[in-house]
Amino acid sequence: MENPCLGTFEEIVLLAVCVLGEDAYGVTVTDEITGQAGRPVHLSAVHTALYRLEEKGLLRSGLGGATPARGGRRKRLYGVTSAGRHALREARTLRESFWRRIPAAGWEWEGGAA
Repeated sequence: MENPCLGTFEEIVLLAVCVLGEDAYGVTVTDEITGQAGRPVHLSAVHTALYRLEEKGLLRSGLGGATPARGGRRKRLYGVTSAGRHALREARTLRESFWRRIPAAGWEWEGGAA
């Protein structure tokens, strides 16, 4: 898919997979986002975003080994594709471009100016 549009939550999920590296699966992604956001995130929402990102070609997945802790079930592990890295760079560039264009006058933030 060419130039897939990233929603905000999809971008956050994609970033969490980048942070986690080889340990990225539904539960760890959920925990990472919850820890960073400081508010709960539902596992089902993360799974939906992971599937959607894989369909867009921004993530790849494969099954990891079975573990006794999971009752012999295997985890679906995720990794970011080159298209996913490209989409994140484009999203960052767009956001930074908008932030730079906000006039400093009148934009007082807590602890200083914009």
